[in-house]
Amino acid sequence: MNTANLQLEGLYVAMAALVEAIRQKGLLDAEEIEAALLRAEEIAPRRSEPMPEANIAAIKFPARLLRVANRAAANGEHLSFEDMTRRVRGVQGAPRQKLTESEYLELAQDQIRDTDA
Repeated sequence: MNTANLQLEGLYVAMAALVEAIRQKGLLDAEEIEAALLRAEEIAPRRSEPMPEANIAAIKFPARLLRVANRAAANGEHLSFEDMTRRVRGVQGAPRQKLTESEYLELAQDQIRDTDA
């Protein structure tokens, strides 16, 4: 696995713990955190040019994961990263659409760049 992916996984878990601490300290309640993360999810993928749906989902992933973590913590649950990602996929709901040829090529180029890095 690419070490950048592992670093991001660690960052998401750390952010989830910070969100939980913010809620526990009473700085923001679970609903306020949810609203802030929803705003982030809506704003994050805005671009001047269209992007493939897979890229938009990737941009929204951190906010969605933190929303899952926020709801779980508010219910007294402490989820692993794997459990949070499973729930995020459940939140996204819709099955994956088939990739276009240009999206396949873009993914292949990304894979080559990751391998060369």
